[in-house]
Amino acid sequence: MKTIYAVLALSIASAAFSQKMLEKVEPAFWWKGMKNPELQILVYGKGVANNEVTLSDGIQIKNLQKVENPNYLFITVNTNEINVPKFTINIKNGKKNIGSYSYELKQRNSGSADRSSFTSKDVMYLIMPDRFANGDEKNDSRPDLTEKADRNLPNGRHGGDLRGIINNLDYIQKLGATAVWLTPVNEDNEKVYSYHGYAQTDLYKIDGRYGTNEDYRTLSRELNKRHMMLVMDYVTNHWGVSHWMIKDLPTKDWIHWFNDGENGFKRSNYKITSQFDTNASEIDKKYALDGWFDTTMPDINQKNPLVLKYLTQNAIWWIEYAELGGFRVDTYPYNDKEAMAKWAKAITEEYPKFNIVGETWLSTAGHISAWQKNSKTGEAAGYNSNLPSVMDFILFGEMPKAFHEKESWNGGMNRIYDSFTSDFLYPDVNNLLVFFENHDTERWNEIFNADPKAYKLGLTLISTTRGIPQIYYGSEIGMRGDKKKGGDTDIRRDFPGGWKSDKQNAFNLSAQTPQQKDFFQYTQKLLNWRKGKEVIHSGKTKNFAPQDGVFTYFRYNEKESVMVMINNNDKDQTVDLKHFAESLNGFTKGKDIIADKEFTFQNTIAIPAKTSFIIELEK
Repeated sequence: MKTIYAVLALSIASAAFSQKMLEKVEPAFWWKGMKNPELQILVYGKGVANNEVTLSDGIQIKNLQKVENPNYLFITVNTNEINVPKFTINIKNGKKNIGSYSYELKQRNSGSADRSSFTSKDVMYLIMPDRFANGDEKNDSRPDLTEKADRNLPNGRHGGDLRGIINNLDYIQKLGATAVWLTPVNEDNEKVYSYHGYAQTDLYKIDGRYGTNEDYRTLSRELNKRHMMLVMDYVTNHWGVSHWMIKDLPTKDWIHWFNDGENGFKRSNYKITSQFDTNASEIDKKYALDGWFDTTMPDINQKNPLVLKYLTQNAIWWIEYAELGGFRVDTYPYNDKEAMAKWAKAITEEYPKFNIVGETWLSTAGHISAWQKNSKTGEAAGYNSNLPSVMDFILFGEMPKAFHEKESWNGGMNRIYDSFTSDFLYPDVNNLLVFFENHDTERWNEIFNADPKAYKLGLTLISTTRGIPQIYYGSEIGMRGDKKKGGDTDIRRDFPGGWKSDKQNAFNLSAQTPQQKDFFQYTQKLLNWRKGKEVIHSGKTKNFAPQDGVFTYFRYNEKESVMVMINNNDKDQTVDLKHFAESLNGFTKGKDIIADKEFTFQNTIAIPAKTSFIIELEK
């Protein structure tokens, strides 16, 4: 931390370290044919702004912006006016050419602008790459990156990488997932605790311990061949303290820092509800949005137009280069909301089908829904986020309580029912990410003591309700992790079989234990059934208030109807079917897709304890 504080204390105009002319050019290349032809090129080198800049082939510079730090230049060109595949950026001192860079404008892939993205047809599989599988032991540690691999350190680098994921795509595909969300894999060159990737130090470079940019694109293409897709975890709110731009800030206001804080630092108060609170104090809003998420994560100032342009172009660059199928954006409400509305709009205008889900960790549906595009709650606050999708943290929060509790007026399965009563707040309820755990939360199988019945109930719910189901690696084989006792590292355990030295390989279905098979086979059957069910992807929902701990709802459209029953009781229950007459009208039988059991509807239906039915209705 001393490095950044020293830089902040000095004049921005002084260089933090010696460097060659044109040490960096970002983005390193671009594409012709973008809907927005404007391209801003960052040029970095010691004292570069003190020299003359010219472009070859008669290309005109539309804007040349200098900033406080003479080590930076921002060159804007119109790519529609450039008719050569490559041109040269020249840095001249008088008549002497002291630096040059050959800039390439590539041709876009056919259909790039109409790239498909994740929707409610998909199931998202979340992986923490360092803990999943080690496919290339040679990149576990690298001389150019500080932290070395040591699997004995709970919070250290363990060696999982992109090649390990590529090697196990058959497993993920057989499971039934169709989209793969990786926690950040861009370079995170912090001294310790770098495996999580959220303190990025280079936004245009994959961390060498995971592989290369080419490996990342290969993973995406291998997924696309399987009619699957790669979702990038994008971080706009903060960078790592060791980021090269943080070490030598372009402008003082590139990041947020506090004159009255210790060395300029103050931690966020995390009161992100202040974004829409009409009664919030200005100091609370400032600490929420400008405070740092952690000591090693400087808070980025998206209000700075240069910062916003940098983040926007970087996001578009990765979509185009890696052929991505979506973004999940970290800590979304901690960003400046007006700037992020511009960011999301720029991306979705370039790629109209591209989906972006924001991590909106808030405690009310009103607050969460305000972050979804065209939300009435957002509109009431004079805001439209342009963000297509948000995460359903309400359902997430209620699920473990509901499945633990005995039934009561507002407890047990009534919690689930009540959470769905806020669906009217969301402009696109099918574009919610639904989940019961992720890399930041307690493992579901820890909460329920690895009880497969509890897992099956939870998975049934998120897989058959509205929205996009997301599951966390390893839960499909019963993996546990105690966040309360073991911290984040315990909920991010290594997947068994991801390393050559592992005693057991759970990627090999025939080598799974009986318990692992029980978890996996249920997940596999449910998710693969879900793939072809338009009624689940976009059908309507009718919920019936729980009765005696049994929650029943119907997913239906003009062609078909599915009846879902979840019995959370410790005892078998007999349910009166007359109560569901409005949804069963015309249907006389059905088949449970999990047990392959057929039902002929009489007056009642018996459902065993801690069991769910997913019944395709027939006339």
